[in-house]
Order: sequence, then C-alpha cells, then structure tokens
Amino acid sequence: MDDTHRARRGFGFWAAMVIGAIILIFGVPILGGGVWLAALGGSWYYILAGIGLVLTAFFLFRRSMLAVWVYLVTFAGTVAWALWEAGLDGWAQVPRLVAPTVVLVLVLATIPALRGRLARPVGTAAAAIAGGLALVGSLSVLTLSQQGTAIAQDAPAADEPAPIQETQAPVTEILPEEPGEVPEGQVPAVEAEEPAADEETAPLSPEPPAAPDAAEDTATETTPTGVEARAPLDTMEIGENWPAYGGNYRGTRYSPLTGFTPENVSELTRVWEFNSGDMPGEDASSYSPENTPLKVGDDLFHCTAMGIMVAIDAATGLEEWRYDPDVPTDAIPYGATCRGAAYFEVPDADPDTICATRVLWGTLDARLIAVDTRTGQPCPDFGMNGEAYLEDGLGDTVPGWYAITSPPTIVRGIAVMGAQVNDGQAEDAPSGVVRGYDAVTGELAWAWDLENPDSRTAPPQGETYSRGTPNMWTIAAADEELGLVYLPLGNSAVDYYGSNRSDLENEYATSIVAVDVTTGDDVWHFQTVHNDVWDYDLGSQPALVDFPTGDGSVPAIIVSSKQGDIYVLDRETGEPLFAPEEREVPQGGVEPEYLSPTQPFSTYHTLAFEPLEEKDMWGMTPLDQLWCRIQFQQAHYEGMYTPPTSDQHWIQYPGYNGGQDWGSLAIDEDRGIMIANYNNMPNHNRLVPREEADEMGVQAIFEPGWERGAEGPGPQLGSPYAISVNAGWRQWTGLLCSEPPYGGIRAIDLETGETLWDKPFGSARKNGPWGIPSMLPIDIGTPNNGGPVVTAGGLIFIAATTDDLIRAIDIETGETVWQDTLPGGGQTTPIVYEVAGREFLVVAPGGHHFMETPVSDAVIAWALPETGEAVEGAASQ
Repeated sequence: MDDTHRARRGFGFWAAMVIGAIILIFGVPILGGGVWLAALGGSWYYILAGIGLVLTAFFLFRRSMLAVWVYLVTFAGTVAWALWEAGLDGWAQVPRLVAPTVVLVLVLATIPALRGRLARPVGTAAAAIAGGLALVGSLSVLTLSQQGTAIAQDAPAADEPAPIQETQAPVTEILPEEPGEVPEGQVPAVEAEEPAADEETAPLSPEPPAAPDAAEDTATETTPTGVEARAPLDTMEIGENWPAYGGNYRGTRYSPLTGFTPENVSELTRVWEFNSGDMPGEDASSYSPENTPLKVGDDLFHCTAMGIMVAIDAATGLEEWRYDPDVPTDAIPYGATCRGAAYFEVPDADPDTICATRVLWGTLDARLIAVDTRTGQPCPDFGMNGEAYLEDGLGDTVPGWYAITSPPTIVRGIAVMGAQVNDGQAEDAPSGVVRGYDAVTGELAWAWDLENPDSRTAPPQGETYSRGTPNMWTIAAADEELGLVYLPLGNSAVDYYGSNRSDLENEYATSIVAVDVTTGDDVWHFQTVHNDVWDYDLGSQPALVDFPTGDGSVPAIIVSSKQGDIYVLDRETGEPLFAPEEREVPQGGVEPEYLSPTQPFSTYHTLAFEPLEEKDMWGMTPLDQLWCRIQFQQAHYEGMYTPPTSDQHWIQYPGYNGGQDWGSLAIDEDRGIMIANYNNMPNHNRLVPREEADEMGVQAIFEPGWERGAEGPGPQLGSPYAISVNAGWRQWTGLLCSEPPYGGIRAIDLETGETLWDKPFGSARKNGPWGIPSMLPIDIGTPNNGGPVVTAGGLIFIAATTDDLIRAIDIETGETVWQDTLPGGGQTTPIVYEVAGREFLVVAPGGHHFMETPVSDAVIAWALPETGEAVEGAASQ
C-alpha cells in the first residue's frame, strides 16, 4: 500500500470518528430528552431516534457498515413519523427533516472508509454525497414549497415577493438645517379552535343604556369655548391631507387618492429623506417611536421618540421649525414613544393670529403641549405658556410610571387624553382617568374617573383620582356628529391577578367605552374580556364605518382585539350587530373563584387560530424542538383563556401581542374590504409567589435601585404574585417555540366577515437564530407591529414587520407588488397625501426595542417620477 492510499485511509478513518462523535453528541441528549418527554406523556419518537443515533455512532467507532444501515432505518422512520405528524406543512418539517438529512449525507460519506475500498474512494464518496444532496434538495423543495399554506382559513399560497428596491440613497436627501440638540435616550439590538359554544348559554346581547338627550341633537351643541361645534377633520379633504392619526377620527386609514396603482407602483422612488437627530445615547434599550406624521396643507408634523415636534415641508423634506419640550430621559416608561399629534383649527379665529391653527401632543413627562402650526411657538392662550400638566390630581408618581404616548382625539373642541401607566408595577398605580381639555385654553373640561362616577371634575385638594384603574394608552376614535368619543380601555394596574379589583373595574376593564364629549359621561360600554387576567387590553384604535346590512347601512364601530376577535357594534347604542357567543372557558389556576366561567367570542370574525398541540413546537433542529416539546408538556394549557398558574408555567395563546395591537385595521368601504395584519404567537408565563419574588430582588418602579428594562418578573405589588412573561415564548436560540408563521395579513369581506385572502407577512431576511440575519427572502411570517393604509387606487401600504421593509400589496389579490428597504424598523403606520397634484407615500421607520429592530431618526417619502425624472432603482426591479 503506497503512501497516498495510507493517507486516504487515515483521513477516512478520522473523518468517520469525527462524524461518529458529532452524532453521539446530539444522540445522547435526544435519547435522554426523549425519555423525559415520554414520561411527561409526549411523543415516543425521540427515544427511538436517540437509540438509532447512538447505535450509528457506536458502529462508526467500530468502523462497521452497520452504522449506515442503522441510520438508514432511523432516517426512514424519521421521514414516516414526520409525514404522519405534520403532513406536507413545510415549516413544520424544518426541525424534523433538515438536520436528519444533513446527518444522512455525513453518514453516507463514510461508506468508503467503512468498506475499506481504496481503488475508487473518491468516486464512491462523490456518489454518496451526490445522493445525499439530492435528498437535501428534494426535502428543501418540500419544506419551502408549502410555506404559504401554513395559515388557517384556506389561505392561498404566498406569492413570490417583489424584488427589493436598492434605493437606500434617496434622490434628494434633505437633512435638517438645524438638527438641534440630540436628547439622551436608549434603544435596541432585535389560534385556537375555539371551545364549542355551550348550547345552554344564550348569546351575549346586553341591553345598553340609552344615549343621553345631549347626544340626540349635537349639531348645534356648544363647546366650552362658546362656539358652535363643527367637524374640521370631517370636512377637511382627506387625500390631499392626512390630518389625524388614522386619517381622520373615524380611524379607517383610507386614502381616496388613486394615483398609486398595482400597475404603476413599481415605479415608486424615494424623493427625500429627513433625519430628526433624535437618536438614543449609549443605552439603546428603549426607543420605540411608533410615529405617524400628520399632513395639513403644505406641512408634515412629525413627533420624535422624545417628543420633539418638527414641521417638515411635505414636498421637499426641508425642516421648517422644531419645538423641543426637553423631556428628560428618566421619563421614558416602557419605551420612548410618540405615536402622533392632533391638528386643531380654532373656530372663528383670525387666521393671521398666533395659534389660529395649532398642533397638540402629549409628552412622556405628562404634559399636553400646543404650538402654532406656522412658527412652532407655544400657544400663549393654552394652559401655562402652551402647556397643560397632566400629573395634576394623580397623587404619588415617579418618572416613567405615567406617560403620554398616543395623540389626543379632538371632538367639539375637546382634546381627549388617556395615558400609559407602566404595566405590572403595583395595584396602587396612578389613575387610569381619561380627561377632556379645552383645545383652545387648555383648561380641564371633564374627567372620566372610573371609581368616581358622580364626579366629572378634578379631585378636591388633598385627594386624587382613583388609583390603579384601567387606562387608555392607545388611540380613541370619535363621531363628531354624535358627540361621542370611543375609548379602548386597558386593564387594571395589575394585569395578571384580579381578586382585589373593584366591581366597577370588573365591569369596565378591557372594554370599549362611548363617552359624551360635552359632559364626560359614559353612554355605553362593551366588554371584550370578562375579569381579564391575561393583559388582553384593547390596543387598537377602533374604526367607524357605515356598515352594510340587508336593511341599509348602519353607523357602526369595529373593534379588534389582542385575542383576535373582531366585533361590530352600533356606535350610537353599543348594541352588537353580530351578537357574540358566551362560551365556557377553562377554570382553576390561583384564583378559581374570580375567573369568569364564560367569555364572549365574536360571531363576525376572529383572527385566532386553533389551539396549540405538542406537534406545533418548533426549532432549528430536533434538539431544540424537543426542548420546546418538553416545556409544552410541563406547562398548564387548556386553550384560550387558560388560567394563570404559579406551581407551573402556563401557556397564553395568543399572547398579549397576539391578534391586533395598536397598528389597528384599515378599511376600504367602497370595495367593502377590511385589512388586518396580526400576530400569532404564544407567551410562556408563570405567576411568581411574593416570597420568591422578594428573594429574587424584584423591584417596582418607585423603589430605590429600579432599572428600566431590567430582566426579571414584573413586581405586581399589592397582589400575592409577581409575573414572569416570556413574550413570544423564546428559546435559547432566540427563536420561538411555536412554528411559523408568527404574523399574517388578511383581507376580510366587510359585510359578511368572511376571509378573502390570508398570507404570511414578513420575510426571514433579518431574522435567524441568536439574532443573526438569515437574509433568506422567504415569507416566514414575522411578528409585526404597525398598521396598514389602503388607497382608492387598490393598494395596501404597510411596513410593520421585523424585516425592515415597506410593501405595497394589491388589495384584491394579496400579492406584494413593490417593496423597499428601510434604515430602521418599520413599526409604525405610513400615510399617503398629495401636494400640488403629486402623491406621496411617507413613513417614519423609527425601529423598536421590543421588536428588536434597528433604531432610526428618518422620515422617508416616495413618489412616482415626474415627467423627465429618472426612476432610481428601476433597474433592480
């Protein structure tokens, strides 16, 4: 035997040993974990697979061909089991078949060394590798070809996404002439088959209280400023303008502009980019701007993460003025957020006077500010030097506990304000009071304080608004004609324990509440969760539509929820147009006497999926999928509304970021189509007994040493338990324990509630294990936050996903017809408007710490090329 043959034989021997060691390293924990899983009542497959892997390694060490035969039997069994358990669901087969196929290739490559043939070792090995690669290719096709079918309700296969425009360099990059001082801050790196209805239980059809007389004739109602009520946002031309967060206070996110169409949208190009300069400092853990600018006349009004208001020329992106309220960084609550502002025209004011038109917004340190739209100067007639102080009447609080993150809703001259109260700190939290302020003077007009139903004024000296009550942190909608503002309420201050709540908290928490804007009195309310201990607060802005019925249209309000249900109510009376069903739900947990035995389920439409099963667990490999299966079997889970537990984890599905959050719906009433993007992720939670929490050093926001963003349970002081939440149920790789898709986008027939199309939403290009971008242009369906805009031209414009893209989607088909990369996460909502006959698409992709997307201070505009203007990026299409 010559030296070449000896070298080859030596190399083959050591290669077989290394492959055997690798297989043994994975085989032993799979065998051990399989025994553990089977003991918990789970699948026995992993025991058999583990035995096969260990035997394969053993025979490789013995240089026996039995290693190949044992693994071939193991692999054949794996394929049969995978197809039996998950069928042709491509994403489900990734952890079941990809890694075993790689091992197959490695094992086949050892055949020359195991057989000891030296004459043609290269050819034999090449044949083995080729066969293995063919198997990998076929399995890859199986895996990826099925990706579009993973969403329920007969979703069509996902279309290939349009190529990404490489238009990072705008045609005209406009930077602020005076960027101003950059404030200090911080920021990032990165459903259930419903229980059957109880036939004994009558559908929920509450008899709502009658609307007060004041709401019957509201057209001439007088506001506190002594002028007749009028509706500037309803009469202002939407399309040319975008004068409110949702387009107008109806919240439908609809533009009547027709210039952008599925046929020409591929020609969109960036025309300017503005950078505010508001970027986080060294601590990049809490920026989440979520801003949707306003557009009125020739101006955009953009609120940065730290509440700096900037006026931008809507056609060129040039800065016109800025107003910096100097919000301190210690005021940042959960995140540095300014979702938007409100525009107001003072009735009968001389247009040349200061603040005849004004912009109002709230700050993280609880101020309501009004400035002149032309100059940015504070309004001298509003509050104290243009500011009203919203901490008045709250009592004890600390920076970051009570903050304004959403825009005011201005109805009949009253700016209605809610606030974010930092979740899960203590039962004795600042009040969730909702207040109305005169939009001209800044004076308190009324206060809707849940525990003081007979009072609409500020509390007497030395007293406070009722503490710990449900708050409205998100965006209200309003009907100027009815004089009603619709408040999406959250939960009480402690989200995951309710036995200490008052009767009024139980009645109003997690409800949509209609309030008479002239008096502050509640007219009706509709509750979407009874005795909510799942943090299912209403995060979406409701939408007001003229709902089509067989008897003509009905003025309606559409409410979407985190658990996925969508409700349609008469917006004057609160009566459901589709009566929900009260269904029995799981009982038990730590407070069985408190839980409601039933919950309302929508009969119109739900975004919820079938209950999780062990086979729905996921990972990169069989090993991490096995670990998630073990966690599933260890946890308490009985489907939606599984009661919180302390002795073991419980699975909350969907999680508190499931269904719809603050991104909200978009509705094209002319086409009769409603668009909902949504999340489909579980949480893995546990209530932590107080003694254990104290030993862990858990602290509330007002205690010495508390740090924003610190890991560990939420304290929930005043209750017997702290709360530990694994949002999205992340595992050690950073991937989620449930299989994709984690988010989708759906078109719904407005009249019937039937699904028109439903697709995974978001690609894997910026997602991967340990936060490493995979750069795969595959629609995995990512988590998403931020809303859509629909246009009369037949398009949906939306960012929202964690792949840092903005997309145009054909509303009729769901096909992505254009997309472009963003410099930061697109966790916000775009707007569409017109200047001098030219249409613009604008978004402020600020990024988001919770979504783990990159932070940005950009505002970006796209438009179709004007005559003679080159289309930048067209070649990349």
